[in-house]
Amino acid sequence: MELNENISAVITGGASGLGAATARRLAEKGVKVALFDLNEEKGEALASELGGVFCKVNVTEDESVDAGFEKARAAVGQERILVNCAGIGNAIKTASRSKEDGSIKHFPMDAFNFVIQVNLVGTFRCIAKSAAGMLTLDPLADGDRGAMVNTASVAAEDGQIGQAAYSASKGGVVGMTLPIARDLSREGIRVNTILPGIFDTPLLAGAPQNVRDALGAMVPHPPRLGVPDEYAKLALCMIETGYFNGEDVRLDGGIRMAPR
Repeated sequence: MELNENISAVITGGASGLGAATARRLAEKGVKVALFDLNEEKGEALASELGGVFCKVNVTEDESVDAGFEKARAAVGQERILVNCAGIGNAIKTASRSKEDGSIKHFPMDAFNFVIQVNLVGTFRCIAKSAAGMLTLDPLADGDRGAMVNTASVAAEDGQIGQAAYSASKGGVVGMTLPIARDLSREGIRVNTILPGIFDTPLLAGAPQNVRDALGAMVPHPPRLGVPDEYAKLALCMIETGYFNGEDVRLDGGIRMAPR
């Protein structure tokens, strides 16, 4: 897909981190961007900077996602690109003993379900609704109607202690990539997924410098945290390269996560 001013994109989680970096890269190519996020202050500011539109969207709610696509398409046109970066995480053991009194507790089901609803179901919700819109478009000269990039995590394959919900949600994103790509292949819509390693995103922004340094040192090469723009570059490669389809690609500096 050739990126230019005739192409529109929707980026979920687009107000910061991986999503914001991808929105900037797309905008540099002339692409009109719509940012889906819950952070109005950051989202509006970035949309204004990029000449795009911000849509306050909760990916766990059909009505919110529908309203977001309606607003985005009215402002920048029917998207040919969807990049799913919205996501959350938590760290809770499946079952554990209290160090204080020895009492036993298990992973709260509502906390487990919330991560699944945001990371997995929310991603699929946006894919399905975006794909339906892309089907209304004529194919481009290269045969593409659209291209999608999803965000999983190395935790999909190397889940650490306390990451049962997060790993399950991201493993689900990996697992559905190929079937969705197959579902949409005859319509000229490509689907790929990135599995980022330890990236310097807002999730780590509040961590002490010694913790950040220790995390970076775990990476074989280069021994540092990933930079959001590196994710953005891979996302654009997936979008622009017509033979890139149905793939799950780690972007992690060669790390394989230890249990903790």
